[in-house]
Amino acid sequence: MLQQHKEPAAQLIQVTKSYGAKKAVDQISFSIEQGSITALLGPNGAGKTTAISMMLGLIDPSEGEIRLFGRSPKDRQVKEKIGAMLQEVSVMDGLKAREIIALIRGYYPNPMGMTEIVALTGLTDEELNKRATKMSGGQKRKLSFALALAGNPELLFFDEPTVGLDTNARRLFWGTIRGMADQGKTIVFTTHYLQEADDMADRIILFNNGAVAADGSPEDIKAKLTRRLVSFVVEAGQRLIKERFDQLDGVTEIYELEGRLHVVTENTDQALRVIFREEMAVRDVRIEQGSLDEAFDQLTQRHEEAV
Repeated sequence: MLQQHKEPAAQLIQVTKSYGAKKAVDQISFSIEQGSITALLGPNGAGKTTAISMMLGLIDPSEGEIRLFGRSPKDRQVKEKIGAMLQEVSVMDGLKAREIIALIRGYYPNPMGMTEIVALTGLTDEELNKRATKMSGGQKRKLSFALALAGNPELLFFDEPTVGLDTNARRLFWGTIRGMADQGKTIVFTTHYLQEADDMADRIILFNNGAVAADGSPEDIKAKLTRRLVSFVVEAGQRLIKERFDQLDGVTEIYELEGRLHVVTENTDQALRVIFREEMAVRDVRIEQGSLDEAFDQLTQRHEEAV
């Protein structure tokens, strides 16, 4: 039996958003598959929040087309399938957190159960009985998360979701997100914490100056853009070892740091073969790769130079 092709959760086709002469988003195209976790990264003003606002139907593109589950973001059936947690948390004065969640649940045909919302967000009875205006910043983030979940959405957008959360709350949040993706929900998020993107995202779309500068898994992006190196502790013959690696194709740098010799190379497999074949007097051999931060810096700088 043929497997039914799933409509992409979100699709942007040659989308531009202009404000006067400035293009906040410039001719971007990508599709987001259902059940995936995608991080939109980029410096401030790169176009991430504008892209999310257009996918939510809050603002219209100047050019191009946006489809969620094959329909317009403004389609009622689409609105019933999406949830969002944006940076600004506005709450209704005078109502308790529990009452606000109940109100928002009432707008949806198949809302998420209150018990499940409480379990997923970690809201306590005390917090649920607080007037929203009296909540702390972290508590308001939890309430905002609860409101995003209220309609039991298939597609969730999070704009800087963990700002202001402590380490435990952040861990709980991402554990919840991973569980939801495992159930087939689609997650799109922005973050300034690059480690979160590295740990959580299946895919990273890096924005810079309104355009897509890179698109791939965290591993792909790091492998293409960051330095790879082999490091080890030398027990004897350091000068000869340095000279040997200096002759090797693809080696761009050799340096000592914290008692280890580091060999920066395009081909770590080749460096390992040389170490073992020539039985070099070294120990504690490690292969290391640059961080997502390094890739991020390289990409944004390279893109700016190209512009």
